[in-house]
Order: sequence, then structure tokens, then C-alpha cells
Amino acid sequence: MTPKNSVSLPDLAVSIKGLVKIYAGNKSQPAPKLAIDHVDLAIPRGGIFGLLGPNGAGKSTLINILAQLVRKTEGHVKIWDIDLDADPRHAAAAIGVVPQELNIDPFFTPRDLLDLQAGMYGVPKAERRTMELLEALSLGDKAGSYARTLSGGMRRRLMVAKAMVHNPPVLVLDEPTAGVDVELRQQLWAYVRELNKSGVTVLLTTHYLEEAEELCDQIAIINHGKVIACEPTSTLVSRLDRKEIVITVGADLTEAPAALAGFDPVLAGPRRLKLHYRPSETKVGAVLDAIRATHLEIVDLSTVESDLEDIFLELTRRQPQSA
Repeated sequence: MTPKNSVSLPDLAVSIKGLVKIYAGNKSQPAPKLAIDHVDLAIPRGGIFGLLGPNGAGKSTLINILAQLVRKTEGHVKIWDIDLDADPRHAAAAIGVVPQELNIDPFFTPRDLLDLQAGMYGVPKAERRTMELLEALSLGDKAGSYARTLSGGMRRRLMVAKAMVHNPPVLVLDEPTAGVDVELRQQLWAYVRELNKSGVTVLLTTHYLEEAEELCDQIAIINHGKVIACEPTSTLVSRLDRKEIVITVGADLTEAPAALAGFDPVLAGPRRLKLHYRPSETKVGAVLDAIRATHLEIVDLSTVESDLEDIFLELTRRQPQSA
């Protein structure tokens, strides 16, 4: 099902401005909770956008607002240029959401589940892609099996198929590979890339920083309900002003040479030494000069670039918690 008012393709797949969600207090927690704190996000059409954050940061609340499972307190949301308040039906048709929970009826077959889901979205029988989706997710041979007989990984793939029955231009994957093995994770990554190549914009939340760095063109980091960074992945990684040099020496060390104390040295083994420096303050040549001055026998030397885990920890530790 394609949204009726999507004749021309929008620049933004999802536009969020001034989004706020306050949960009312209850018996266990009388004080209201600010879950989303004036969030602005512009998710470009055609990419894979990552949304990262620690537990309780507000990721799931934001996703549930997009899926119309949670009512926002204030702000404006557009999906595929369709206003969530003005036209909720067509906004829902423009997005498919794969939740963390495996909410599948165990007594239906995958074929029945996809047909039922397609019917709920008003997809005519002649336009349904049930077997195409099942085959794409390596579930074709399980089309007639009861869902209760499927493994956890198969159920996860079935959830992705359910989210795509109405052919939405935007797909949200909320922790899609949580609890699955490495092989299945790689399979899901490959399918996400294929969907993206076909024109689907993907919004991905994940706890696996490797996954975000591998898949995402752009990443937003949310913490305590606020967006604390939103940049292309390569730019975000390059922001961290810290590099590491690893040297292997020809004789055992019991401690790092005093001359290298300014480089935060760490003994990673009897003959392996890690040094750290900030490129904005120190040129790599100065580090190499200091190493030479120790007269250590250098057997090997390598550099380690910052990765997404470093920037994630740096940013989330730096931000104070909201009052």
C-alpha cells in the first residue's frame, strides 16, 4: 500500500520537530517522567539512519510515537511528508515497524500471518507479496508451518516480513538482531542492505555499535531524552580526538618507560605497550620521537583509529543527567 499523497518523493523520510513526551506519574513513580525532551531529527530519504543510546534513553518511546503506539505530549512529526496528527492513517501506511518483542500468534503459519497483516493494511490479494517476502527472508520452506515451531531467529525474520507487507517506504527496526547468533545477524544485515538499495529508508536502533558503524550512513545518539549528536557516521567517528599507538618491543617490560608517561601508557603484555595521544595537541612525530628516545628495540608498531564505541562512551559520559 503506497500513501496516496506521495506522488513526489520527499527529501526527508522522517521529520521530527520539538518532540516531547511526558509520562504521567503513577503509584510506583508519582512524579511525571520526561522521556523525550524537545527532540529535533531530520532523517533523509534513501539512507540507513542509526538511533543509538543507553537503556532508558528514550529510543523506544520515540519509535512508539512514530508507530502511533504512544501519544506525544507536544511537537510535530511527519513520515514521508505526511503529518502524523493531520493524516494518521496514511502516515501509518508509510511506515513499517519491527518491534523488539516477538509478538507472533503461535497457531498461525507464516503465510497466514502475512496475509492477515496485508489484509489489515487493505492490500488487495492480487498485490500481496507473501511468498516473495518469505523467500527473501529464507522462510519459504516454512510458509505452511505453525509459527510456534519456528526458531527465535526465524521468528525475528518473520517480524521483518510482517512489517513489509504493505510495501512501506520507511522501515523501523528496533533492536533487530538482539539475541540472535552471528550468522543470522549477517543475514539480516544483508537483507537490510538489499531493502535499502531498493529505495526503502531504514531507521535502525541497536545496542551493537559494530552494527551501527557497519550499516548506517548517519547516526543520532540520544541520552536522557535529548539528542546529543547527529552526524554522518564517518564524521562522528572522526570527532573523537584520541588515537592509540601500539608498540611491540624485543624484551620484556615490567613497567612503561618514564619518558612515555605523558602518553597515558598501558602495558598490554610483557612486550606490548599502548600509548595514547590527542592529534589536536600532539603530532604523531612527537610520539615517535619519544619512543626512539627510550632506545627500546621496536619489533612492530601499529596505530588504532577511534571507533563508534569510543565516541558513544565519550558523549554519554560527558552529558549530565536531566533534572
